[in-house]
Amino acid sequence: MRKHSVVVALAISATQAAYAADTVIAQPEETPLVAERPAWALQITPYMWAAGLKGNISPFRSAPTIGVEKSFSDVLNDLNFGGFVNVWGRYERFVLSGDLMYVSTTDSHAFGPLPALPGPIPPGTVVNGSVDTKQFMATLQGGYRVLETPGFTLDALGGVRFWHISNDVTVNALGLSRSYGERFGWADPVIGARALLRMTDKLSLQAQVDVGGFSVGSDFTWSALATVNYIVTDKLSLSAGYKALDADYDHGGHVYDTRLSGPVLGATWRF
Repeated sequence: MRKHSVVVALAISATQAAYAADTVIAQPEETPLVAERPAWALQITPYMWAAGLKGNISPFRSAPTIGVEKSFSDVLNDLNFGGFVNVWGRYERFVLSGDLMYVSTTDSHAFGPLPALPGPIPPGTVVNGSVDTKQFMATLQGGYRVLETPGFTLDALGGVRFWHISNDVTVNALGLSRSYGERFGWADPVIGARALLRMTDKLSLQAQVDVGGFSVGSDFTWSALATVNYIVTDKLSLSAGYKALDADYDHGGHVYDTRLSGPVLGATWRF
């Protein structure tokens, strides 16, 4: 009887063990604890751009072309207002990029005293002249994320870059004042790419480039941006790097063949 009880007990234990084993095998594979990426993302980055200016400009139709080379400190002396902002959005693998710039400057000079000249202008006259320039640029691009890994993303982009420039000159002499102004603008098709390399959980490198124009608006245009980014909080990160923007426009008597380049410093808010 005792032997029979032992056999029954062993049989029950074996059955329970087999059931337990079947239960473990039948359980689904445990999912890694990784936060699911949201379907959409939006970030806004106002930034400062310590840009110098170099190139050739003819601010008025058929006026002589003037060579210009100004450091950032020279540009800052003439600056009335400057604003720069970058917007980046993503839905699934579709991306949107926007970069806007508005700059207002006043370049003032005094000429004289003038020597004796024929006509009513007396010798010793001082002529004061100023040129008020306003520049607006907007680059709007859409694209697709062609490569995405935990440490690296690559987006292909295409879109258009808009320019609008206004120049107003004022001349004062002998109590008289004369003003004249012109406005012109154009649009350039552009293609480009954006890459992000994550170095650590908080540190990353980013680069964005584009080329365009192709004689549709300007003869040629390009821009390049490279930054180092540091995540401060879930919603805020800081960036520092270098940016260059080049445009070669010569049409209808207006010339704007310039390059803006210099360090950038920005703060990004993510939503």
